[in-house]
Amino acid sequence: MPFQPEEFAMFPPEFIQQIHAAPCRTVLAITGGGSSAISELLAQPGASRTLWDAVVPYHSAALAELLGGTPEGNCTPRVARAMAMKSYQRAQHLRDTGDSDKTSIAGVGCTASLVSDRPKKGDHRAHVALQTHDATHCWSLRMVKDHRSRGEEETLVTGLVLQAVATACKLDAELELELVKNERVEHERVVAPVEWCKLLAGSLRATRQPSTRDATGATVALFPGAFHPRHAGHRRMAEIAGRLVSEEIAHELSIDNVDKPSLDFMEIEQRLAQFSTDEPVWLTRAATFAEKAVLFPGSLFVIGADTIVRIADPQYYGQDPRARDQAIAHIADQGCRFLVFGRVVSGEFQSASELKLPADLLAICQEVSEDEFRDDVSSTELRRNHLPPAEPVV
Repeated sequence: MPFQPEEFAMFPPEFIQQIHAAPCRTVLAITGGGSSAISELLAQPGASRTLWDAVVPYHSAALAELLGGTPEGNCTPRVARAMAMKSYQRAQHLRDTGDSDKTSIAGVGCTASLVSDRPKKGDHRAHVALQTHDATHCWSLRMVKDHRSRGEEETLVTGLVLQAVATACKLDAELELELVKNERVEHERVVAPVEWCKLLAGSLRATRQPSTRDATGATVALFPGAFHPRHAGHRRMAEIAGRLVSEEIAHELSIDNVDKPSLDFMEIEQRLAQFSTDEPVWLTRAATFAEKAVLFPGSLFVIGADTIVRIADPQYYGQDPRARDQAIAHIADQGCRFLVFGRVVSGEFQSASELKLPADLLAICQEVSEDEFRDDVSSTELRRNHLPPAEPVV
């Protein structure tokens, strides 16, 4: 008897066939559970019309390599969304290097923690994210422990992944997931404004929030940062910088990072929510200060000492000091300067002049003294310890 893939399918073949018939191409990244979605898609004819690529970064080092760094927890909604964005950017690359420029694309990310041969202290859970050109979705499910086998939990998460693919394909059909009492799938979605969509597509380099008609960065002082999270030290830096230059400080948040996936729309919304409506924030695709200098010529960049150290480090220029020096010269040629707030190292405050910066970089730096500002708060530590932002020592 010939092999019949339907005999081994977890979900109705008709559902998968509807996905394959839709004009959408996807890339999947899956870890921890849900990888059976790949075989479900491949088991039906026409899979090449749906699935362009799939990766299963199961080892923590593989996941860190995919995301450009070790995440703060492997099974979180933020990790699922970062995986979806990485998948979306992979789909963008495949479309741009192929012959299907107008093809609809999507990225799906899944991270799960399922039944194991080792006791688990945390919940059995899964987070599945979908990234499209105009929206970010995230589905989260916490499963009742000790209720299902590993295979049964795998089937459930596979259904979530396939439903995300179906959503990308704009299908009305929904899979019935076998949930038990006290289980429910939580779905979040952010539909992006047109400007954000253009940023992600690369057709726009910067947009001011709240949105204005300005398309270029005419500003005097700009405070770039990830603001993950924005804490009291950031606010105090902006206040001091504004007083020193007698100008309103605009903030800048780049959706791009040199090594990591772009920020998804949900992440952008969350970070912008930390600013009041009367605080101007520039969203850009300028991952480096050389790029920021082109967008905002003549600007004074408000930064901390940690940032100026990275600007001076050849590691960020492919270990090439000449490339670093060229980038610094480019920034200076654009008429840009740095207002540098010192940092505390091993309990001692260090100013810019004490950081052994290249002379050309130090020449375009203005220091803020310890008497004016000292802040021992770290965004990384705040995220790691889930602590509220502390007040700076001024």
